[in-house]
Amino acid sequence: MDKLIIKGGNKLKGDVQVSGSKNAALPIFVSTILAPGKNEIRNVPFLRDINTTIKVLESLGAQVVGNGHIVTIDTAGINSCEATYELVKTMRASVLVLGPLLARFGKARVSLPGGCAIGARPINLHLKGLQALGAEINLEHGYVEAKAKRLKGARINFDISTVGGTEHLMMAAATAKGETILENAAREPEIVDLAQILNQMGARIEGAGTDTVRIQGVTELFPTTYSVMPDRIEAGTFMIAAAITGGDIRISGMKPEHLDALVFKLQDAGVEITSRDNVVRVKAPKKLKSVNIKTRPYPGFPTDMQAQFMALMCLAEGASVISENIFENRYMHVSELLRFGADIVIEGNSATVKGVKKLSGAPVMATDLRASASLILAGLAAAETTEISRIYHLDRGYESIEKKLAALGADIVRVKE
Repeated sequence: MDKLIIKGGNKLKGDVQVSGSKNAALPIFVSTILAPGKNEIRNVPFLRDINTTIKVLESLGAQVVGNGHIVTIDTAGINSCEATYELVKTMRASVLVLGPLLARFGKARVSLPGGCAIGARPINLHLKGLQALGAEINLEHGYVEAKAKRLKGARINFDISTVGGTEHLMMAAATAKGETILENAAREPEIVDLAQILNQMGARIEGAGTDTVRIQGVTELFPTTYSVMPDRIEAGTFMIAAAITGGDIRISGMKPEHLDALVFKLQDAGVEITSRDNVVRVKAPKKLKSVNIKTRPYPGFPTDMQAQFMALMCLAEGASVISENIFENRYMHVSELLRFGADIVIEGNSATVKGVKKLSGAPVMATDLRASASLILAGLAAAETTEISRIYHLDRGYESIEKKLAALGADIVRVKE
């Protein structure tokens, strides 16, 4: 098992390129089930979750070939409609194959998902939506079994905004008979990215990125070539890395409009942010100011940036209040940040962070993907040495982050434990 060793105190400077988005790539990969033939997906990040998705597709009979950041997925030969527990247990997004398999073959059997331990993320809204489209759903022995001769359009109103549910039902409804309307749909940029590739395949989807998505079902979809959007969470993590180390970096390939909520909060904290020609410059202030945040569905402050922002607030002047409104168990990084000398008190879904003058390096343990990033950020700013274990979480969502940080001047290495 690998761990990271960081000698903190270096100000990050220079240029960094943002990789393709993990959260956009996963459903895009799955969408190829609906378009039999060779689909070419570009700007694909090298990540554990990507490899897991490839294994799921290959287990169904797809042929997948990678060439650098380009992955060709040939789904013409899919001959299985079952995704097993052994594959699905490590990543929640695997359950998204259920709808496309059902839409194409009229049946599917998919294990209930696993993933990060950051709170309950049930798929009941996914299943309720598929039932509204005419699917017969049974839960047996930890598997979802679904049947339908052909899905039929329906009006579906989500009880809560769900990214995975919106993506899942967009795919399932793309070839359903008639019109499907998704109300209270999630609005994340990754949903827009999925709608764009589906439309390139021949789907008729309108309203992606708003809370009402309309899908006019078509009889079939066709293979295409598509480039994945940049990873806004990776971009946001680098923005905070510049701010927490007193640095000055330029981030290329990102879309700052995808991170408006984070940009506004960083500017409130005193960080200087300028954008030109898809390059964003982030310059740290002499002193960070404390800022309150509340996580919300997009376009609100992203829950996937909460842990990183908390690390930043550990060194801000004054006290900040961070409220987590998306996941009920997403403060597992707090106990590890305390080991750096942070001053954080949790009460319910809120954490009060009182800024300290400095953080001190410590041995810490990553508990989930974004918690891993927050510990790296704290380690970059801390005096002396930090060791972060269980970084396999990190490899699920950040492509070669230690190499990118080292290129900016960080003293960070990956070693075998």
